[in-house]
Amino acid sequence: MAAWPSSANELVEVQRALAEAEPAPFRHDADTVVGGCFVCSPREKRGAGRTGDPLWAAASADTTAVVEGKAGAPYEAGLLALREGPALEAAVRALDCPPDVLLVDATGRDHPRQAGLALHLGAQLDLPTVGVTHRPLLAEGTWPGDDRGATTPLVLEGAVVGHWLRTRPGTRPLAVHAAWRTDPDTAVEVVLEAVAGHRAPEPLRRARQAAREARAAAGF
Repeated sequence: MAAWPSSANELVEVQRALAEAEPAPFRHDADTVVGGCFVCSPREKRGAGRTGDPLWAAASADTTAVVEGKAGAPYEAGLLALREGPALEAAVRALDCPPDVLLVDATGRDHPRQAGLALHLGAQLDLPTVGVTHRPLLAEGTWPGDDRGATTPLVLEGAVVGHWLRTRPGTRPLAVHAAWRTDPDTAVEVVLEAVAGHRAPEPLRRARQAAREARAAAGF
């Protein structure tokens, strides 16, 4: 793909095109390597932040890579790619070997134009992606039962765009989002495969820890 959009109007047009794309569906198997990526900004950031805020982005699969970048825009719902997209792409490309599928701390089809950052990043990298967040953006659904693996659909405008997924009994479920080349059921399968006794899937946990450690090392 071309460079990341640099304005809200440009991003909206790209999102609309991505929402209409029909890439080949991804199907994982026992040998699938699942990766994760995460970005953080200074702890003292208030509100939506600012253009130029320092960012620490990390990606983890068989290895872990961390890069430092700058925010391309303040945070605005539905336009997160402007702020974080290039930093996340740089982190994933810094890995020694890319994963087969990537977990992203962002939404996918649960988005005003059905093309959130998790989906956009996958298209940019040519990698299947799954969004994993603490809550939906626009979709709605009741929480599942308290058994590991329990799910309930997240619905937006009559379409299932993801699932609430209980990864560990006694903890809050995760919102798991269909994104680039993944449907809601495949997204759940990938996340459950990557959970190793914690609430969050392991590759995403490692990326989050690495990004936050880099931020602390920089004095923020």
